[in-house]
Amino acid sequence: MTSYTRVALLMVALTLLAGAAGGWLGVRYGLAQTRAAGGLDALLHRQLHLSDEQRRRLAGIEASYANERVAPEQQMRAANRELAAAVISEHRYGPAAQRAIGQFHQAMQALQEQTIQHILAMRSVLTPAQAQQFDDSVAEALDADQP
Repeated sequence: MTSYTRVALLMVALTLLAGAAGGWLGVRYGLAQTRAAGGLDALLHRQLHLSDEQRRRLAGIEASYANERVAPEQQMRAANRELAAAVISEHRYGPAAQRAIGQFHQAMQALQEQTIQHILAMRSVLTPAQAQQFDDSVAEALDADQP
């Protein structure tokens, strides 16, 4: 095997690894945003002593969010598959990889915006005292990954 072939194979391997790592990190970030909402759901149902009316309203909000987040999550997975295909076919950070990354970021942004809207919709159902406890949990959840 020539040194050129070794270098080319190493570059392909490193490109694949970098693409996979970038996709994995992006998905982890996006899913972390949805987990924050899940933790807040648990807070709502276990600690805030909701009224029956609040539970009913929250059930509708949660059902709507569950439906809304399906599309961006699917788009993120599709963008990761496109990124993998681009890296394998182009063996460089080319136009197809750039497009896939852009599509992933758009889907991740949509998911994050939906998650924030979901959080605010849940908050709108709460009393002022419940909302303060909820706000504290939101701040903690959003700051949880900070060093």
